[in-house]
Amino acid sequence: MKIKEFIQNELLLPRLKSTLALVVYDPDRRYRELCLEMATDKRIVIDAGESSIESREAALATLHKLGEQHSPLEWMLVYVPAKRPERIEQRQIDPFALYEACGAAFPKIGDDGDEYMSICLRAKPDYTTEIRRLFNDNPSPSFAMVDAIGAGLSWPQLQATLKVESAPDILMALLAPGEDQLKALKDQDGWAQEARDLLRATLGLELRTKGKTWDPISKELWQFLLFSEFVFDLPVELPAALSSAPRAQTAARLLVNDLCDRLRNDLRTRAKYIEEAERVASQLNLADECSGIDDLGERDTFNFEERTFLRQAINGLKEDDWDLTRQMLARHKKSVWVSKGESQAQWDLIRAALALIEACDAGENQLLEHLRSQEALLDFYISHLREVDSLQREFEQEVGDLHDPHGLMSEVVGQARAAYRRLAQKVQTAFVKHLETSGWPPAGRLANADVYDRFVGERLKDRGRKIAYLMVDALRYELGVALEKLLAEDGAVELHAAYAQLPTITRVGMASLAPGAKSDLTLDWVNDKLVPKLGDAPVADVPQRMEAFRRKLGDRFTEMTLGDFVRGKVKLPATTELLVLRSTEIDSQLESNPESTLGLIPGTLKMIRAALHKLRELKFNEAVIATDHGFFLNASAEAGDVCAKPQGKWIANAHDRLLLGEGDADSHSAVIAAERLGIRGVFSRCAVPRSFAPYRAGYLYFHGGASLAEAVVPVLVMRLEGVATENKTFKVEMSYKRDPKKITTRLPVIHVKVATDLFTPELEILLEAQDAKRNVVGEPRPGGEVNAATGTVTLKANQENPAQVVLRMHEGFRGKFTVKALNPKTLFEYGSLSLETDYLE
Repeated sequence: MKIKEFIQNELLLPRLKSTLALVVYDPDRRYRELCLEMATDKRIVIDAGESSIESREAALATLHKLGEQHSPLEWMLVYVPAKRPERIEQRQIDPFALYEACGAAFPKIGDDGDEYMSICLRAKPDYTTEIRRLFNDNPSPSFAMVDAIGAGLSWPQLQATLKVESAPDILMALLAPGEDQLKALKDQDGWAQEARDLLRATLGLELRTKGKTWDPISKELWQFLLFSEFVFDLPVELPAALSSAPRAQTAARLLVNDLCDRLRNDLRTRAKYIEEAERVASQLNLADECSGIDDLGERDTFNFEERTFLRQAINGLKEDDWDLTRQMLARHKKSVWVSKGESQAQWDLIRAALALIEACDAGENQLLEHLRSQEALLDFYISHLREVDSLQREFEQEVGDLHDPHGLMSEVVGQARAAYRRLAQKVQTAFVKHLETSGWPPAGRLANADVYDRFVGERLKDRGRKIAYLMVDALRYELGVALEKLLAEDGAVELHAAYAQLPTITRVGMASLAPGAKSDLTLDWVNDKLVPKLGDAPVADVPQRMEAFRRKLGDRFTEMTLGDFVRGKVKLPATTELLVLRSTEIDSQLESNPESTLGLIPGTLKMIRAALHKLRELKFNEAVIATDHGFFLNASAEAGDVCAKPQGKWIANAHDRLLLGEGDADSHSAVIAAERLGIRGVFSRCAVPRSFAPYRAGYLYFHGGASLAEAVVPVLVMRLEGVATENKTFKVEMSYKRDPKKITTRLPVIHVKVATDLFTPELEILLEAQDAKRNVVGEPRPGGEVNAATGTVTLKANQENPAQVVLRMHEGFRGKFTVKALNPKTLFEYGSLSLETDYLE
């Protein structure tokens, strides 16, 4: 391709097509003729060198015409035979700066690639040395002189061996050959001298190795190429210890950058790039030698350079420059190092922190207009603030998964937690004030004690109708929203906000979901324990609560755990019309270790979805999903963060979040008549903290008290009539690029692609790592295509580039395992990948 054609087709046309207008500034009048040649019926070229006034009028008229709805014109190019103004004052008086603002300009300010010599080097990368020599002799050679370079120079043996023509393609093949190319390089002799000449001519590399085979030549080329890109991009002086390492001359910069970009961006060479970059960084000890450098440049040649971009993203959060953080996050998405699981975990934490901080900021800004009444505050929580709870849970899940070897993330964690704490405390203060004046549950709204009668009992009046009642412990409202979105893909589902029975503890909340709770539920104090009763019958534990159902329904009632129903072969009595499925997984996991078990919550939602599919197969008509209480994650608790108990005689203490007995209010606690809070029984008064501080320090996860997160809960009703059809024509392909057989990290990145018919644009899958006994030993980390609430992965079908899903392997597991892509409802297997652990420690 001649240099004129290269400038037209590779530089000007792409910029012109990406916008409406392009201004070409050319003080040397080098590009005038090639610009004028670009005019077509749909492309107007205006020559500002002919007449300044006429060209301005023509440019303005063309711009107006471009803005018309059905304009026949597509683009305009304005040729200006003058230097591009750089300072703001100069641009203000330039009559053609308007068109650059509407589109683009050539050359770009600060872009070395738009300089004439750089353009020639890009157009003729095979002849770098000759072009440099030409420009040394003549700073402004003509197009004809540039086109004359290269006559007779070729690499016949390499071209024949590798079956490629251009020098850049030969270099790519020497770096990362395909199977046929590698075989040819090993089988044939004589190409090594040509390779030495080629490397000298294009990159200025004088090979040190005496080897004549591919491996030593390729390894030296990799080190030279990657180190050259790193040095070109480094904005500060190179450390003295690295100054003697071979690197390319400045004239080869464009070729070096282009080759590195190709190697990183091509899926066929990306794994090789990562492998070689890690080898070169290790051999040159780059991470240690550059440990004192804060700014490592713009390009991410090596993995350790990410700390530069991490710091910029973190600084954006610290300085409230969220655009900078977003810019760094967007940049990282395109990075080759996104396939490193440990790296992705740090970026996912920043992404989660930014989302939480922004949501808290928006919540604070809107809060004042929603504080006038309890009803307004509840509506604001249901519509907006519950999303903040969701983002906080996802953020804390990222914190629990975090591996932070350089200690960069502590400020991020502290800032996000402080933002959530500030908003949560403002909301809680307002909520308790409304609780004192309006009581609980809110008048005219669905109380949890109404759920059985309204959604279950009414439906059971029709004999023969089969209802499933899923009683899920600690399914707070934001999880109900996530579950609704998930179930909406499977059929008609309704989500209702309900208001939990106080105190928000399991024994009381589950009792409120039983038959007769609306009229008969009371709280008693028996043998120093809080005992809920329906009439005279205690319903404090599972057998007692299930007996309340049995007394009401007899042989129409059957019950079991959610896990047993999903995993086992179920044969229900023919008389069953109400099936109660019990789940305590969320509450028990968070009670035991909230810092590390937040990631297990999606497992319960997946079980619920699988149970609903099974219920449909068993011809159930509807399913009602309800819960006893929500919860609050107190991750931002500070030392001494505890509420002093008010004066009085407090008999019962519900999880240190609510007191029952006698006493008076103070500045720390609100004291309200128990009956006014919907609590019937032997207690006359109730005390709740005005803040999120419990009456005893040390809680990271709590419930029992009165807060929006603890007391606003979901009720979901799912219609199950009809049999859902499943399209099993999907084909899911998985691979592990580093080694097709073994993983060396607990955060391996699995590449996943899905192929399906043209009528199914995307597929939701459940990705699990299972051992030989089908025990789950690894699950996807949230982020990207992975839903944080459900753990499922949504993939676009027939995409060329696979999704990169980070698996989080369980800490204690080692050995062989299989990664399975499953239908989240039926557990039908779409594809699998066999791997084995080979951890370095």
